[in-house]
Parts: sequence; structure tokens; C-alpha cells
Amino acid sequence: MSATSPRSLWAGRTLALLGIVLVAANLRTAVAALSPIVSQISTDVPLSATAIGVLGMLPPVCFAVFGIFTPVYTRRLGLENVLVLALTAMLIGHLTRGLAGSLPVLVIGSVVTFAGLGVGNVLLPPLVKKYFPDRIGLVTSLYVTMLSLSTLFPPLIAVPVADAAGWRVSLGLWLLPVLVALVPWVTMFVRHRVQVTPGTVVEEAEPALVGRIWHSSIAWALAVVFAASSLNAYAMFAWLPQLLIDTAGVTPAQAGTLLSVYAAMGIPCALLIPWLTARMKNVAGLVYLGVAVFLIGDLGLLLAPGTLTWLWVVMAGLGPLLFPLVLVLINLRTRTHAGSVALSGFVQSVGYTLGAIGPLSVALLHEVTGGWTAPLLFLIGTALAVTVAGAVIARPHLLEDDLERRHRR
Repeated sequence: MSATSPRSLWAGRTLALLGIVLVAANLRTAVAALSPIVSQISTDVPLSATAIGVLGMLPPVCFAVFGIFTPVYTRRLGLENVLVLALTAMLIGHLTRGLAGSLPVLVIGSVVTFAGLGVGNVLLPPLVKKYFPDRIGLVTSLYVTMLSLSTLFPPLIAVPVADAAGWRVSLGLWLLPVLVALVPWVTMFVRHRVQVTPGTVVEEAEPALVGRIWHSSIAWALAVVFAASSLNAYAMFAWLPQLLIDTAGVTPAQAGTLLSVYAAMGIPCALLIPWLTARMKNVAGLVYLGVAVFLIGDLGLLLAPGTLTWLWVVMAGLGPLLFPLVLVLINLRTRTHAGSVALSGFVQSVGYTLGAIGPLSVALLHEVTGGWTAPLLFLIGTALAVTVAGAVIARPHLLEDDLERRHRR
């Protein structure tokens, strides 16, 4: 086969590129849009601390559950069909949340929304592989950056929109970017540019390998790091605005801005950490850096929340650098494609499941103690647990070798 230069990024696939980027722009909006306006929502839909905790734990739970079942539907319907269904679910979910008159309806709307988000999380990588096999790195960077931006803007505008037009509009307006994201994919269907082939399904690992992976130290170490990052991130998305209002004396609008600052820290992490991880022989330094910034941020919020508040928020926001670190290590700590798929499924399923504990635990601790000391100490403890797992991750051993050694015992 003769060598050929990569195709132009836009050549014959402009709609696919726009579609992928626009879907990524919707994958975190619902996560960050609610917590800044909890006080306004509570005037019509009473929300206890436990209720807020439940709403906060729904994203990782839905990401884990619906992500697991996505491959079943893609094999039958194809990537694009399932993606359109996921976008439709987001649309219905945002509308339901905006019209909610009771807590059960608000929860149902959130579940539907996060279900669509969870499916979208799984579908974007294979869509990139299908339409941009020659530009995987570039397009992946584009959509990961857009995903990070989708957590930044909702907290910035949630309170001003709620003050001007009501909390229902503030929650429901996020259906508009979903409608925009639907346009390229619907256009592709109309123009018959979508081809569903057997090779475009989300791949699954061998059942035997999936069963054995539960006995792997590297798999559990990565899952613990992923879980700690997820747990802390979703706890902050659910509770950081209220924590800052109570302890730092900021206004709801200022708290929303600070939540955006927290979310914005994911952008440099998404750009730099994968590059560093792939080039470092020993990644222990990155693991311990993640733990250190978590601790600095949480301790600052605990001991001096009203002083240098922005710095503590920045530090806490840099802690989830562990998230892209784990995603890269899933490939670096496996030799085979089957091993990579199995490890990815295990780490994300276990990690998101454990991560769901964060918002609810913070809610219960806050409700029982009436303050924020116990919740922050809990988050500090989960960050410290990463240090043990970091020692395992730092060793340059592979999943397949780990499983083979255990099989011989």
C-alpha cells in the first residue's frame, strides 16, 4: 500500500466533525447547571440536603449503568441511530427538568438527561475512530476540550438567567444546544451519508478476561484513582456553591462563577496530562501531584474559606487531573486491544459507581453535623486513599502479565 497523506479534516466529513464537537458540548451542561440555583428551585420544589445529594450522585450512576448497556444497542441499531436517541433523551430530560413541579419529576428528568449523557460518553470515541481514523488525536483533543467547556458555562449563567427569567428557564434552556447538536446528524441521515456497518459497533472484551480482571491489582488501583477523582468532582459540582455561600460569604452569583473556575481547571488538565503521561517513565509524580492539589484545595476550604477562596477552588479543580491520567494509563498498562477494552470497562464501571458515593455522603454528613467540616474531611480521606493505589500504578507492569502471574499461582 502506498503512503498517502492524511485527508483534510473537513474533506467530505464536515457534518461528522460538527456533530461530534456539538455532542461533546452537551455532555456536562446538565451536571453543572443545577447546584448554583438550588435556593431558587427550593422555593417551588423543596430540596433537602439528602435530595440534593441524590441529584448529585445521579450523573456517575447513570454514566456507569447506561454506559454498560450502550454496546448492546449499537450492535443492533448502529452508532448514529443510538446517538440520535441519546440526544433525544437529553432533549426530553432538559424539558422535564425545566417543567418539574415536584422532586420525583425533577429526579426523573435528571435520570433521562444523564442517561443520554452516559450513552454519549461511550459513543464519541468510536465515532471519532469511524469518521476520523487519520486524525484521532486531533479530533479527540477537540471534543475533550469542548466537553470541559460544557462544564464551565452553565454555572456562569445559571444564576443571572434564574434571576431574570426564573429557575425553570435556567434549567430548561440547555435543550437549545441539544437541538443544535441534532442538526448535523439529522442532515447526514437526510443526505444518506450515514452507513451502518458491522465494524462500527462499540467493542466488548472477552467474557473470560472480564471475569479475571477482578483479581488484578493494576485494575483495582486504576479504579480507585478513577473513583476518587470522580467522587470528589461530582461532590463539588453538587455542593461547592452552597459550601462557598455558607463558609466564604459569597453571593449565589459569585458561587456560580467560582464553580465555573473549578470546572475550567479541567481544560489544561485535559490538554497537558495525557501528553505528560505518555512521556513519563514513572507516573507516580502525577498521581501524587493530583493528591497534593486535592489536599491543598480541600484544606484551604476547611481552614480559611474566606481567604484566597479562588486559590482553594483552583487547587481543588486541578485534583481531577487524575481523570485523564487514568484514561491514558488504561492503554499504557495493557498489551492487547482486548485487555484495553476490558480494563476500560472495569475501571469506568467501578469508578463511576464508587464516585456516586461522593455527593450523597457529603449530603448526609452535612445534614447530620450541620456544617462542612465533616464533609471536607471525608473528601480529604478519599484523596489520601489514592496514594496507596498510586504506588501500584507507578510500577510499569501490564494487565496481561498481572493476570498471567495470578493464573499460575
